[in-house]
Amino acid sequence: MNYMIGVDLGGTTMTAGLVDENYQIVEKLTWPTSLPRPAEELESSMAELCRTLCTQAKVDFSQVRWVGIGTPGSVNSATGHVGFNVNFGYHNWNLGPNLEALLGCPVYIENDANAAAYGEYMAGAAKGARNAVVVTLGTGVGSGIIIDGKIYAGSNYAGAEMGHMVIVKGGRPCNCGRNGCWERYASSRALAEDAVEAMERDPDQLMWKLAQGDLSKVGAKTVFDAMDRGDETAYTLFNRWVEYVACGICTVVNIFQPEVVVVGGGVSAQGEKLLGPIRELVDREEYNRDGENRTRIRAATLGNDAGVLGAASLGNQH
Repeated sequence: MNYMIGVDLGGTTMTAGLVDENYQIVEKLTWPTSLPRPAEELESSMAELCRTLCTQAKVDFSQVRWVGIGTPGSVNSATGHVGFNVNFGYHNWNLGPNLEALLGCPVYIENDANAAAYGEYMAGAAKGARNAVVVTLGTGVGSGIIIDGKIYAGSNYAGAEMGHMVIVKGGRPCNCGRNGCWERYASSRALAEDAVEAMERDPDQLMWKLAQGDLSKVGAKTVFDAMDRGDETAYTLFNRWVEYVACGICTVVNIFQPEVVVVGGGVSAQGEKLLGPIRELVDREEYNRDGENRTRIRAATLGNDAGVLGAASLGNQH
C-alpha cells in the first residue's frame, strides 16, 4: 500500500494527514506552528511532523509517494517557492526544495485555499466535476478554481482572489487597499459586524442574550440562532447579507459556468437555510438562467479535512 501525506499549514497549527490510495485519511496529527520562528526551524518541524505521523500510523515512511503542503501566501507550484507569506513574515521562501532535502521524497506546494478547493474536487462536494469553483465564507472570502481538473492560479500564481472583486463601487474599505470588495459584504465576519452594529442600535435586541451580553462573542451563527427564534432583525440582516453572497456567486457563475460551485466555511453547516436563498437569487439573475446545463450550488462536505486531502492530492497535478 502506498500513501500520500497532506499538510495544512496554518498560522496557529499545522495538521498532517496520511492519505491512502482511495483518498481516505487514515491518520492525522496536529502540532502548533509556534510562530514566530525562523523558516528553517519550521521546515524541520514539518519534516518531523510527517515522520511522526507515519510512526503513529505504523507505516514506514518509504511507503509515502509524496508530501503536499497547503500554505498561505503566493505560491509558485511549479518550483515550490513561496514568494511572500504575510502571516508568517517569510519572503522568498524556498519551502518545496528545502523539505524535499529533509524528507527525501517529492514535495508539492500550493496556496492553502487552492489546496482546500482541490480537496473538495478530489473527494468532496465537487467530486466528479471537471470544472468547479469553491468559495469559502470565513474571516474573508477565499476561493479556488478548478478548470478541466487543474488548479487555476494565473500566470503569476496569484489568481483566484475572488474575495477582492468589487461588488459595491466606493463601498466599505478592504485590507487589500480597495473599497467595496466582495469579502467586506459576504464573509461571515461581515455578517457578524452587521449584527454588532444592529445590537449597538438596540440594547433590547435578542442577539444580546444569545451572545451573553458580550459583543466579542457575536458571530455569523448568532444571526442564524436569532433567526431560529423568529427575530425580525436577524432576518433582515441575513436577507441583506445573502444578497451580497449571491451577487458574487452569480458573477462567478457568469464568468466560469462551472458544473458546480461549492460553498464552504462554518456557515455552510446551515445547509439549505443558506443554500436555498442563494440558489433562488442566482437562478433569477445568472446569464444562463434559461439554459439546460445549469451550475449546481452545493455545501462543502469535507470541513477542516479539505486542506489535508487537497494537499495530499497535489502530486496528481504534476
